[in-house]
Amino acid sequence: MSLGDDGYGSGGDHHVTRTRLPEGEVDPYAPPRRGSGRGGRTGRTSSRNLMTVVGVVVLLIAAIAFANRGGGSGSDSPDGGDTRKAAGSGPTAPSGVKPVDGKTGGIASGFAHSEQGAQSAAANFAVALVSADILKPERRHEIVPQVFVSDKVAELQSRLDGAYSKDFLAKLGLNEKGEAAKGMIYVSRTAPVGTKATAYSDASASVEVWCTGAFGTAGTSSTNPVANDWFTMTINLRWVNGDWKAEGFSQKDGPAPVNSDSTASNADEIAKAVEQYGGFTYAR
Repeated sequence: MSLGDDGYGSGGDHHVTRTRLPEGEVDPYAPPRRGSGRGGRTGRTSSRNLMTVVGVVVLLIAAIAFANRGGGSGSDSPDGGDTRKAAGSGPTAPSGVKPVDGKTGGIASGFAHSEQGAQSAAANFAVALVSADILKPERRHEIVPQVFVSDKVAELQSRLDGAYSKDFLAKLGLNEKGEAAKGMIYVSRTAPVGTKATAYSDASASVEVWCTGAFGTAGTSSTNPVANDWFTMTINLRWVNGDWKAEGFSQKDGPAPVNSDSTASNADEIAKAVEQYGGFTYAR
């Protein structure tokens, strides 16, 4: 159906990585080789390599400082948006817009009145609309008014109640309250991979959110094992009362990459992972 990355070393093991450089290049971090009668030339080469490394580091620091220059409040527009262009050409490039500082019932709110803010809102709404909570009637009746514009709440509440009927929930191994059987855990976690605004104005926007996630019931006797999925949600947004809210949404499969050759974890490992790793409450 519908919220998904670092490696840490432990113990006293030490690992050495050897890197093969293109022919003719010198590793500036490698220990110096013994001279071959041309010590002056070797010294000049080492100096040039050191200067190159220092130069790259300086440029990197300057780039980071430039990208973070928008952190101060003095550069933000009055409505919370950012008047500067994004610091890159990609649709999800960082723009310097500060993250939202508000939440309503666990769902982010207070998005910037900008294209970046609209994409951020859509990503967060996708996480909420394809979560395990949306299958629970009581929680669903709290989520819908938080995500959608007020004049669409009644219509979408009715549609979702009909879609997540008692029979539908039973097929997932859930009772009418959206709860899994004793000893089982229902998993529905969505992770936005990227967003793209296909239309934008100060009053409305349409955003596509490319997502992946883990969905299913974890348990030794589960007939609906946890699997991953890839899909794209299109969320139509409206700027109302100083925030972005959804007017409607649709979903389609893919784009999906080729499956890796990773060994699937057993039901017990998945259940423990769900309990040990909390889902994110803010995307983008």
